[in-house]
Amino acid sequence: MVDNPMLILERFVPGAGWIEIALIAIYGAVVAYHMQDPSRVAAWRKYTWLAFSVVFFSQLALGLLGFDKFLMTGKLHLPIPMMILAGPIYRGHLSVMSILFVSTLVLSGPAWCSHLCYFGAIDSISAGGKTKRRPIRNKWALKWTVLLLVIAGAIVLRWFKIPTFTATLLAIGFGVIGLGLILLVSRKEGRMVHCTTYCPIGTIVNLTRFVNPFRLTIDQNSCTECMVCTTTCKYDALNPADIAAKKPGMTCTLCGDCISSCHAGSIQYRFPGLSSTCARNLYLFITITLHAATMALARI
Repeated sequence: MVDNPMLILERFVPGAGWIEIALIAIYGAVVAYHMQDPSRVAAWRKYTWLAFSVVFFSQLALGLLGFDKFLMTGKLHLPIPMMILAGPIYRGHLSVMSILFVSTLVLSGPAWCSHLCYFGAIDSISAGGKTKRRPIRNKWALKWTVLLLVIAGAIVLRWFKIPTFTATLLAIGFGVIGLGLILLVSRKEGRMVHCTTYCPIGTIVNLTRFVNPFRLTIDQNSCTECMVCTTTCKYDALNPADIAAKKPGMTCTLCGDCISSCHAGSIQYRFPGLSSTCARNLYLFITITLHAATMALARI
């Protein structure tokens, strides 16, 4: 209902936004139907996540070609997740992406890193090979270093009034390094190294995930410590130490891929006052709703 409509069909045909709402609702229902089966979650999460990124980057490409209607505000912003953090610090005010990001943290915890981030989908595809069992070394040292450098860098750029053009070049360089990690290191490791060690937004998600009540736990009575689940986790959150502690590590995104690999049914969703099945269904309902809604707004 704003001057520059949020729904893309509304921008071309006034009133057609209602058609888009209906279509995106049907899409969400189809995804929810298939993801109720735990064995289908990993495949459908990749399908839908890839579809989200294709829609996002296609509209970005059209925007770059001069079709301003495919940009969120008609002005181009860098499609690098790091800018969700560094951008507001450098500019001195929040953005639509900042509000969207915080909202997803409150509603679905770390689902941003497993269903909604356009860079994450690329990292997921690159890490699609065999997952190495050994943990990523010095993971948290790397995560903290990158996070603090990004915050400090944005503050310094703002403090010294560095021109936007120079700041943009630095941000592009950060994004190019990230893509290099995705294409080279994540592919080699069979894990999402960019998302779990390099992306500062991923680190913020890991540190603030407890504002949301959803949890993923490992039942200590039924778990046989067979370690099969370690080969399905792309977020380095199910290492032997995590299984021994009977809970996934801090980098867990509640994606649920590991549930289908657990033959004992030990890995379960938890939500206060609900059974594990109801907790999983509620999490899927909220997360798929967010995914479908952001699919309709997948532009920058």
